[in-house]
Amino acid sequence: MPRKVRAIVLTGNGANCEMEMAQACKLSGADVVDIAHISELLYGEKRLDNYSFLNLPGGFLDGDDLGSAKAGANRFLHAPIKDHKEMLFAQLIEFINAGKLILGVCNGFQLMIKLGLLPAFDRSYGKQSATLTYNDSGRFEDRWVYLKTNRQSPCIYTRDTDILYLPVRHGEGKFIPDGSSILQQIEKKNLFALQYCQKDGRPAGDYPANPNGSINAIAGVCNESGRLFGLMPHPEAYLCRTNHPRWTREKLPEDGQGLIIFRNAINFIRSKEF
Repeated sequence: MPRKVRAIVLTGNGANCEMEMAQACKLSGADVVDIAHISELLYGEKRLDNYSFLNLPGGFLDGDDLGSAKAGANRFLHAPIKDHKEMLFAQLIEFINAGKLILGVCNGFQLMIKLGLLPAFDRSYGKQSATLTYNDSGRFEDRWVYLKTNRQSPCIYTRDTDILYLPVRHGEGKFIPDGSSILQQIEKKNLFALQYCQKDGRPAGDYPANPNGSINAIAGVCNESGRLFGLMPHPEAYLCRTNHPRWTREKLPEDGQGLIIFRNAINFIRSKEF
């Protein structure tokens, strides 16, 4: 019997893409999709171990007042669960160690980076080794971009993809590793799952194809297991052809390209035992 997939989408404190992310999980075949406020985890009303797929949506956690998602990361790291001594971060690590999946999009990617969940060499969770900072343009970027998949990446979410076309909308999306040695490890282990590219697939170093100035055009990063994945573009914003900016002028398939990211995750969970 196929494994039942239970997905949870976190919201609250400035997240604003939770409905689209939940819809993506539903359209991709998840059996249960819960939208949960972060306080439900902190007050013990819900536990991550009841789920197999954690989704961290886009938005502006705590107004990005300390930098994108930094205050949200502090909440995970330092806020204890009510009536428990453990921090929420400990529950998150248990979830990861059980082999379960986490997807962070835009602000969710920023949160994963600030929590040290990515790239997290040798499972060094909690130690930040990269950042996502202000776009080189000095302004909020809201545009569609082409993305090239790294076929050598262990990322399970990008399997069977080549070039994707997805929207970005962010002010702090420039990926910068903490030194050349971190970048070398990311490249050696093929943890850069997606790169901004030209329409023909060539990596994009220049604006606007690279909308934020990310080092080596990196748009998405996974960990060594491929089960944790964060990206700045929004797959949940392209679920059907009418989401495409040229849907009235081009013949497009009914399903948007963003769905494959979620379908790959859910199909992977169905094939595994946790």
